[in-house]
Amino acid sequence: MSQSSVTAFPGSAPPPPRRESEFLSETGRRIRDEVRELIPTLRANAGDGEKIGALTPATLKALSDAGIFKLTLPAEYDGTALGARDITEIITALGAGDAAAGWLAVVSTATRNSLAYPQRLVDEVFRDIATWEGPIIIGASLLSPVVGKARKVDGGWMISGKWTYGSGAKHTAWATVGLDYTGEDGKPRRAMALLPREEFRVLDDWHVMGLMGTSSNSITTLGEEGFVPDYRVFDLAEMPPRLDALRGRYEGLAFKFGMVAQMLLVPVHFAALALGMAEGCLESFTEQAKRRRPFNLPYPTVADMPSVQVAAGKARAAINVARATIHGYADELDRRTLRGEDFVPPDEPVITMDLIWAINMLAQAIDALQMTLGSSTVALSNPIQRYVRDIRVLATHGALRLEPMAEINGRDILGLEPFMNMPI
Repeated sequence: MSQSSVTAFPGSAPPPPRRESEFLSETGRRIRDEVRELIPTLRANAGDGEKIGALTPATLKALSDAGIFKLTLPAEYDGTALGARDITEIITALGAGDAAAGWLAVVSTATRNSLAYPQRLVDEVFRDIATWEGPIIIGASLLSPVVGKARKVDGGWMISGKWTYGSGAKHTAWATVGLDYTGEDGKPRRAMALLPREEFRVLDDWHVMGLMGTSSNSITTLGEEGFVPDYRVFDLAEMPPRLDALRGRYEGLAFKFGMVAQMLLVPVHFAALALGMAEGCLESFTEQAKRRRPFNLPYPTVADMPSVQVAAGKARAAINVARATIHGYADELDRRTLRGEDFVPPDEPVITMDLIWAINMLAQAIDALQMTLGSSTVALSNPIQRYVRDIRVLATHGALRLEPMAEINGRDILGLEPFMNMPI
């Protein structure tokens, strides 16, 4: 029985051994274990990453060397095309070290979709894939309520706008941006355009309370407008069949998922990131509690306080429940995919709700650990305060907010008309 999946916290009895998932591949296990070895380095660099609003060069190189930004690319493009459980465990390990690094790993899993473009564009986007450090392509304001504008000209489009939340903007070679335009029938349409690094500007506007190292800056064209040739602009309605056509085109589990499964991979991996943050926070909490003395109670260490023991017990239970949920869905994604099956559309909001609930449960556990340990955790040198801030930002992401997803599920439970999820 392998015990490499057991999370051990200093000074505590380890949980019962867990078997490695049957869906964890040798490649996935290797990359996960490489990341686990990097956790001290990731934590040490995280503070500097917050100061510069991006991953530090050392972190960026370490992640690139480990193949973190190519987890869903096929071997033809220097990737590993991993499945759900593989990526889930890798992301969790990253979250324990630096959530910003894990966040960029999650959003980089969408790089797979770029292979759906015409071959000429694919060749351009991936020409530097073997040597590029960081994500090769990012997205900004693709499905937002407000996107950029496009107008047709000879040979292409003139586009303008400010595209927000471009995670990895300072590191990427390409950016994908959302556009509104008027179709030939006079009706409003949605499109996306691809811009190479030399055709967009990164704004200095990512000043936030957490996940500061993700470089989720806004981008704009270099001038008031920018020209994009026709072959780099797509109507969003074209993308679902293009993405579906990727299924089975390359070797690797990443190219076997159905359309609903692909949608579910996103909340699974973000929940895995939250899980890593909670595991890292409990590890830091345990280490600090064993060496600190209480402020106003006669215990030899904080760890001897019953209230601290209760907080630790509750936190571990929250982590265990969340882990079971996240791993269960990751395994089911791989299981169905290997059988050639997909989920059905009504599954998506139900499973997403479960995962968002897990994220919020983990956020509450992290908050409780900080409050229990006290004022020492507010120092910027203390990793616990970063877990608190980072998971709060993660949980406020539009696709991961608890109340809106609960409303979507509640409408279904009560037999009310569902909302459309995509603004296409």
